[in-house]
Amino acid sequence: MKRPTVALTTLGCKVNQFESASFISAFEEAGCDLVPFSGPADIYVINTCAVTGRAGQQSRQMVRRAMRANPEARIVVTGCYAQVAGEALLEITDNPITIIGNGNKDRLVETALADNPPDLVMLTGDIGRKKEICHLPVQRFSGRTRCYLRIQDGCNNFCSYCIVPYSRGRSRSLPIEQVREQTRTFIKEGYREMVITGINVGKYGLDLDEKQTIYTLLDGLCSDFPELRIRLSSVEPTEVNEQLLDIMAGHANFMPHLHIPLQSGDDHTLARMNRRYTAEIFVRTIERVVSRFPHAAIGCDVLAGFPGEDDTAAENTHRLLAGLPVSYLHVFPYSRRPGTLAASFPDQIHGRVKDERVRRLRELDSAKRLQFYQSHVGSSQRVLVERRNRKTGLLQGFSENYIPIQFAGPGRLIHRVVQVRIEEIEDGQPRAILEDDA
Repeated sequence: MKRPTVALTTLGCKVNQFESASFISAFEEAGCDLVPFSGPADIYVINTCAVTGRAGQQSRQMVRRAMRANPEARIVVTGCYAQVAGEALLEITDNPITIIGNGNKDRLVETALADNPPDLVMLTGDIGRKKEICHLPVQRFSGRTRCYLRIQDGCNNFCSYCIVPYSRGRSRSLPIEQVREQTRTFIKEGYREMVITGINVGKYGLDLDEKQTIYTLLDGLCSDFPELRIRLSSVEPTEVNEQLLDIMAGHANFMPHLHIPLQSGDDHTLARMNRRYTAEIFVRTIERVVSRFPHAAIGCDVLAGFPGEDDTAAENTHRLLAGLPVSYLHVFPYSRRPGTLAASFPDQIHGRVKDERVRRLRELDSAKRLQFYQSHVGSSQRVLVERRNRKTGLLQGFSENYIPIQFAGPGRLIHRVVQVRIEEIEDGQPRAILEDDA
């Protein structure tokens, strides 16, 4: 009997990547063969994103691509775009389609493999009423070096520009024993680094009766799994406190790397965004981190072209970031998302103005990265080797403080942590020599 073939593609965030890895594990356990999305398959799964207008467009494109690749295939669409725009998906296809919302992702595989399904299956429901996180265990990711662990889903913040509270619901946490069980699975599978991820990880545990917080969780994981490098994906400025920094200082396996979203450096814009801090609070947060960890990597999200952001507000953001010791920026143009408060604001920013602000901030990002890399020339770094770069032929991986490093060495070092010394920055990329292969 022919084994069913499944093609899967994932758009968007690390949480989606974790959830797709769970689908893959379950499909494999059910006896399916995973095949490239670009080719023919019996089942296509599109794990969509809706955080920007472009992400929604890409989600629709993936559905159309699957229909062209095999008009007879079963198409399963899930993720944030499926949750908030299910009707729009129905408009682009006459083919049988299964739409599964974020609150029902634990039912995706059994639904996709069901015998004789109806032409239309919609399992979306009211995501805002979901009280528990979907249990989506993962056996493995595509590599054996770094894995993601989704500990939390949903968000209660309702920033005025953001669709996520409507597409993923309220904050829900994974029970601590399931967190630990998944961690043990990853270690058994040979992973050396785990990224703790979620939609708003700082709210972990507040919906459970386990007396756990993000801080107790991180402290416990670092203590109980010392062989595993642990990295935190993103944390709100108001959640970066002395308790978090003490955990980072107290555990060698908690990587000195924080990603702290700013969004705007202008107080009026922050208030209109419904962000719960001021530019001054953000500055003090960054200074507190750097005073204790001068070599830590600090990344920031920044949103350009928010409605009502005039030239002064845009300059306030650029000036604030230029003066801060941050290591890199993730720059996004504001995208009008129907259903959010900001979508109704009358003072939307013209595309050309927005594009110019994005360009300036991305130039600043390049300068920040280069400055951070140059400050580490001559230093020794412990690098988790991930792969051999196809273009340069060098081994590559990330240092503890998230510097991408390439160096010459034997292939047996892949998936191992080695000591290197950064010698130079070549074409904007750090190059190093191997000090040992421990």
